[in-house]
Amino acid sequence: MGIPAVRSGRPSLDGRPDTPLLIDRFGRVARDLRVSITEKCSLRCTYCMPEEGLPPIPKDELLTVDEIVRLVVLAVEQLGVREVRFTGGEPLMRRDLEQIIAGCHDRLPGIPMAMTTNGVGLEHRAHALAAAGLSRVNVSLDTVDRDGFAKLTRRDRLDSVLAGIRAARAAGLAPLKVNAVLMRETLSGAADLLQWCLAEECELRFIEEMPLDADHEWARANMVTAAQLLDVLGARFTLTEAGRSDPSAPAEKWLVDGGPATVGIIATVTRKFCDTCDRTRLTADGMLRSCLFSDQEFDLRQAIRSGADDAELATIWRGAMWNKWAGHGIDAEDFVPPERTMGAIGG
Repeated sequence: MGIPAVRSGRPSLDGRPDTPLLIDRFGRVARDLRVSITEKCSLRCTYCMPEEGLPPIPKDELLTVDEIVRLVVLAVEQLGVREVRFTGGEPLMRRDLEQIIAGCHDRLPGIPMAMTTNGVGLEHRAHALAAAGLSRVNVSLDTVDRDGFAKLTRRDRLDSVLAGIRAARAAGLAPLKVNAVLMRETLSGAADLLQWCLAEECELRFIEEMPLDADHEWARANMVTAAQLLDVLGARFTLTEAGRSDPSAPAEKWLVDGGPATVGIIATVTRKFCDTCDRTRLTADGMLRSCLFSDQEFDLRQAIRSGADDAELATIWRGAMWNKWAGHGIDAEDFVPPERTMGAIGG
């Protein structure tokens, strides 16, 4: 839990074409950067975190504000990244979050800066984050039933999350998206969550549960599929398939009652989209990952602190993505979940 299986120094560039972009052997180009900035979280969602939380990362092993800004600027200016999202853990657990956002925005004013958050405490910082340059937020919210929320997250903080969503909207952090993980415990309330999101002008996206839980109890036979969700939602709403607005977007969309509102489903397991994946990931301790499910990591923190220049960092990054897997392999008989959980990798 939290310890990767393979940490490599210098990835192979054999056969790689001469391009600055983050291309892999299958022709995919990574343009979406996910940056985790902490392993800490204010909730303990059962599909993401153990009850006691993740093992803490020593402060001197976390990327600093300057290191994060340097790597984000490098990714955009030299590697072709066009969208940046900050994740955790819970990014609001870092007191210097506004500094991180402002540092990146000041250097890259034309690049969208987004954040995935559980929303706890967002009501107190939404306006400051928007002023720092944050463009929009995705809020994780699996149910609007208070008891169900407390059981799933092991914390009674639903009111804070709902207040955070409303504060984000008031601060202009739009489009505002809500992400909900599909689980047996919350399936019966899925239509209620969609109704709430429609009333609050949020775009709801359901996500099939992935084998990234801390307790390694995920089983394909127990997961809720996109098809099952559509049956439940279809009992209350008329859903019309609208497909994907962008081939690289993970969510398939459906118009709700004729539109214009939509609901999305990210069917990572049953309708995988690995062949169009455009993401590259950086963990809070400075490890570069090409895929959520690969435990191979490349240590950019050590490279930075050993005096590597931007050209060297870019070479490591390009090599890491060149060696990206074809897909996550969840359907394979020999599939092994990654050592890091979702909370330790970043959403």
